[in-house]
Amino acid sequence: MSKRKDTLRGSGADCEVGYGKPPRENQFKPGQSGNPAGRRKGTRNLKTDVQRTLKLPVRVNGRRGSRNISTQEGVLLKLRENALQGDPRALDRLLEWALRFNNDAGEIGTTASLGPDDQSILDAYAEEIKGVRANSTSRKSAFRRRKGNSSKEASS
Repeated sequence: MSKRKDTLRGSGADCEVGYGKPPRENQFKPGQSGNPAGRRKGTRNLKTDVQRTLKLPVRVNGRRGSRNISTQEGVLLKLRENALQGDPRALDRLLEWALRFNNDAGEIGTTASLGPDDQSILDAYAEEIKGVRANSTSRKSAFRRRKGNSSKEASS
């Protein structure tokens, strides 16, 4: 697009008009948005709709009569019930969620600390691995030294 100089209405100044430089009368006025009709305040999105839906109360009939619980809790109870009845998909989903969201170590079960025999076995294994790495490193450097000497002899 070619640039041209336009004389703007009301101002006697010359201004460049072109790509990214609209005429002064078409530019946004101070305090005016580029999208005045924009998104309305308070418009909900899917995340807020899901959160509201999961918080809605549901009436559940139990052994002690009926009570109100959240939809989220009701879904989890139904998933638990299906898993206990042997549904493999429900069991898989319930275990996955338990591992993901159940961060309380007391509920999952704490891992026991290693006994002295087990710890000594692990320490010996770690030392063995360090020794293997050190030997492979020293063998590589010795090979490189030998290879470097033979290449010098061949060039002489």
